[in-house]
Amino acid sequence: MAMMAIIGMFFQDGLTGSAWGDWSLYTDSPLRAFESELGVQAPVGFFDPLGLSKDGDIEVFKRRREAELKHGRVAMFATMGFIVPEYFRFPGELSPTLGLKFADVPNGLAAISKVPFLGWAQWFVFCGLVDFGLYRADPSRAPGDYENGGILGVPNASGPMSDAEGRKRKLNAELANGRLAMVAIMGMLFQNGT
Repeated sequence: MAMMAIIGMFFQDGLTGSAWGDWSLYTDSPLRAFESELGVQAPVGFFDPLGLSKDGDIEVFKRRREAELKHGRVAMFATMGFIVPEYFRFPGELSPTLGLKFADVPNGLAAISKVPFLGWAQWFVFCGLVDFGLYRADPSRAPGDYENGGILGVPNASGPMSDAEGRKRKLNAELANGRLAMVAIMGMLFQNGT
C-alpha cells in the first residue's frame, strides 16, 4: 500500500507540480469541475493519481463513477463472502450428481477448482440477469442510482430519503466503504493465494 501511495504522489507531482496539495486548488485544473462531486471528502479530497479525469469530461467521469460504485458494491459482498464461510456453511449438497457437499468446498481461491463448471455457469447467468435486467444505468439519474433497484432488487425497499444532507452522508459512506472493500478483497486474495 505504501508503494502505491508513493507512486500516486509521483503521478500527482507530474500532473500538477505538487505531490501534497489539493488538485482542485489549481485554477487551471479541469479537476475543479469535480470538486463538489460525491466521494470528495477528507482526508484525501479529490483523488485521481493517474490523472484519468484531467480532461474534465463529465460523461466519462459519470461512467467511471458508475463503475466505481458497482465494483465497490461487489467488493463489499465479496469481502463478506470471503469471511462468512470461515464460520458458517450451508448444509446439504452443492452437486448431488458429483456427491459434493457445501462443507467440502474450501474457502478462498481453492474453491474455484472445487465448484463444478455448471455451478459457475449458473452463477454467471444469474449475475448477468441481475446486472443487465435490474440494474440498468439511466443517464438522467446519478451514477449508481437504479431507481427501483431497492435492496436486493425489492423495489423501493429502502424508501425515499427526504434529508438531503443525510443522503449525501450515506452516499459518501457507501463510496468510502466500497473503496475500502476493493482494497480489502484484493488483500484477502493476495494473502490467500500465497
